[in-house]
Amino acid sequence: MFPEFTLRYARLPDRFFLRFDPVPVTAPRLVAFNRPLAEQLGFDLAAFEEHQAAEWFAGNAVPEGAEPLAQAYAGHQFGHFNPRLGDGRAVLLGEVTDREGRLRDIQLKGAGMTPFSRGADGRAPLGPVLREYLVSEAMHVLGVPTTRALAAVTTGERVFRRVPEPGAVLTRVAASHLRVGTFQYFAARDDLEAVRTLADLAIERHYPALAEREESERYLALVEAVQARQASLVARWMGLGFIHGVMNTDNCSIAGETIDYGPCAFMEAYDPAMVFSSIDEGGRYAYRNQPWIAQWNLARLAETLIPLIDDDQERAVERATAVIKAFEGQYEAEWLAVMREKLGLVKEEEGDRALVEALLEAMQTGRADFTLAFRRLGEAVEEDDPALLELFEVRKGIEAWLPRWRERLAREDVGMAEVAGRIRAVNPLYIPRNHRVEEALAAAAEGDFAPFETLREVLADPFTEQPGREDYTRPAPPSEAVFRTFCGT
Repeated sequence: MFPEFTLRYARLPDRFFLRFDPVPVTAPRLVAFNRPLAEQLGFDLAAFEEHQAAEWFAGNAVPEGAEPLAQAYAGHQFGHFNPRLGDGRAVLLGEVTDREGRLRDIQLKGAGMTPFSRGADGRAPLGPVLREYLVSEAMHVLGVPTTRALAAVTTGERVFRRVPEPGAVLTRVAASHLRVGTFQYFAARDDLEAVRTLADLAIERHYPALAEREESERYLALVEAVQARQASLVARWMGLGFIHGVMNTDNCSIAGETIDYGPCAFMEAYDPAMVFSSIDEGGRYAYRNQPWIAQWNLARLAETLIPLIDDDQERAVERATAVIKAFEGQYEAEWLAVMREKLGLVKEEEGDRALVEALLEAMQTGRADFTLAFRRLGEAVEEDDPALLELFEVRKGIEAWLPRWRERLAREDVGMAEVAGRIRAVNPLYIPRNHRVEEALAAAAEGDFAPFETLREVLADPFTEQPGREDYTRPAPPSEAVFRTFCGT
């Protein structure tokens, strides 16, 4: 059933990873399988057999051609550097070439205690596995670059975190698992040869046009390319009210994908200082901080490449610093482009940023739901929409803003029906609201996967109104609101 493995990473020198076979589980059961993604990856679905698939996706059987390994990496975690992290519970089976010719990693997450586990059990609870499945697939449909979820398997075993929970294994698909922290691992060991190998691999896999550059320009160009993707990625997060929750350098993908859905969440009432992560006590990774943390992470990547950027260290630092400083302008341009789209604007005008900021200020003052406020603009292009106004506890700000917005829309020179269509096309009606996710996870922990399946179905079509599912559009009532999420490691 599996497509042929390429094993690009497994052919690197041994110091890049530790070979490790997944640890078998007691009673694997396939509880979610992403057939469209499997088809895209080149799986032979005609040969699909659920029992055998459960064995593979649990790690009880290694697919033919795979060479499982745990990748080495380091990372700044909440600003503190740990020189040796690595895959403590994840196993890379190998890479496959999908039907579009792209190389994709296939990784089992929760596959047992690797030598990088640092005393942990190497397992994953069912709740975080299903959370990552739901949210990563929702992000994909919302147009955000992301790792994907191929399968989820329960293990028949219990894991112990805050309370005993059912165990599970997630099969994750990624453009690669190269991280800023991967470069940091070797830079911390003064292993310049390994850093160069990684940089060349990143260029080959994600930025092949850079291979044509002179060596004196190639590695700084890699920083610029990664930075451009991160600026675009974080702007998309911000446009959806998404809070990653744990933007450590080991969770910063060189490919520019969202990776590691731990204590993540989507905001409801707009608050730039919002934090959901139970472990982010200082608010380092609050919603409003995400762009500047991305820039900080990119600076750490640039540091690892200094010896490759220029033989003169002082000149290399100057060149790298200039690139990192440019992030602010790149991000601002990406963010404003995202927000223009959300307001139904195509043309660019100087006052657009002020218009966006005025709306966000009104939303914060009025405690308006981030997702619904933008969605309801589609019904308010010509006249006040009661459903929009009702979202604001304090209406004064939005009532003052609407005439400014309509005046700006008039200069788009298109009909209001087209503007409304633009707004509905980019502003989702359905997102993975925290209370709905937690409801599905709680039911699954008791053996009832129906809420998970329903939510998965709802999130697969986020821009289209689904009659009978109005409850999935609404913020949590106060008694059900969830303000803390857990990474589940």
